[in-house]
Amino acid sequence: MADFRAERMPSPEGEGRAKAALEGAWDKYYGANKAVNDQLYAALPFLKSMMRGYTTSNVFDLFGFWVCWRLVGGFDGMQQQFGMSRSSLYRRIALFRRVFGEHPDVYDFPGISVDPALFAMGMAAPKPPTEEG
Repeated sequence: MADFRAERMPSPEGEGRAKAALEGAWDKYYGANKAVNDQLYAALPFLKSMMRGYTTSNVFDLFGFWVCWRLVGGFDGMQQQFGMSRSSLYRRIALFRRVFGEHPDVYDFPGISVDPALFAMGMAAPKPPTEEG
């Protein structure tokens, strides 16, 4: 197994590409929604702190669920590749629909595309040898 501790990145952010892209997008989003959010949080000040942990965790999990759904071919792929039970899948699909309003098979995250064929080829490609062998 490779030990990447000897090949440290400059920071936990790696090269910082994802962080820079998000900061640019966040500035645009924040500017467009600031007035609405200010009014909402002024009316319900507890809302921001009460929902932060729950929503962050669920959205993070559901986004990963959506990516995996797309990469492995949906319901059957999730069962075969990850061993997920039917009931577990139905619960996740229901939660995804409550949060995003659509089934994960038809929902598209703006700005994100998933290419299962390219992913499979990349995962199957030989990895460069490490110092350990």
